[in-house]
Amino acid sequence: MHAEPSDPPPVEFPIGDELDLHTFSVKEIKTVVEEYLYQCHQRGFSEVRIVHGKGIGTRRRIVRELLQKSPYVRSFSDPPAGQGGWGATLVRIKRTST
Repeated sequence: MHAEPSDPPPVEFPIGDELDLHTFSVKEIKTVVEEYLYQCHQRGFSEVRIVHGKGIGTRRRIVRELLQKSPYVRSFSDPPAGQGGWGATLVRIKRTST
């Protein structure tokens, strides 16, 4: 009898104050951004930047919809032109409860 391979373990990546979505497919964005926001909240980050690119706006729309619904987001906005302009989103994270 042939054994079926198990699912590969989840990919872990370092959590910093910036998430670049260029390496993720559109299908992965929801899961990646939700987990990123959770981890940033747990680590006490106050502000992070999500780079979604300019393109036709699909990734930006998905990211903004997730940010509106996230329990970890206090607010979000376009960063200044020198920090990505409309190709990125600055996110202010809610403080953790103590």
